[in-house]
Amino acid sequence: MIVAQARHRAFYANFGVPDTVQGRFDLIVLHLVLLLRRLDRTGDRGRLFGQRLFDAFCRDLDGNLREMGIGDLAVPKHMQRFGEAFYGRQATYLAALDAPDVRVLENALARNILENGAPGQSAELARYARSVAQKLDAQEEGALMRGELAFPNPEAFADARP
Repeated sequence: MIVAQARHRAFYANFGVPDTVQGRFDLIVLHLVLLLRRLDRTGDRGRLFGQRLFDAFCRDLDGNLREMGIGDLAVPKHMQRFGEAFYGRQATYLAALDAPDVRVLENALARNILENGAPGQSAELARYARSVAQKLDAQEEGALMRGELAFPNPEAFADARP
């Protein structure tokens, strides 16, 4: 569900996310961080499920690197860089979501996903990310554990001004 949402055309066409391996990775990371944030709030069961989800994410990354022709000796180095990127973005996004100034999240998304894209695009993506967090917070724990995620339509946030 996370990967399918991150592939939504609106992110690339309307928000200015680069349609590259890095751009797709960054969108998957954003959605994964938001889901892990919600799962962490459900206690031990949610954290265990979140760890399993993260492990599956890492296995998928490893497999994708190999499919792209990265050699066995280079895969661990790439995985280390991906891990560092994930944990750095996770810390940044979680702090930004809790910050009273909405621009903190906008700046983090501009820096990490939009490659300092056009003004307004990071605000739109930040509104989308906050909406995802709110929707996930409202979802029943059992539905989350079954992978029944209700993401908002990103098109509703593109070119929408507050």
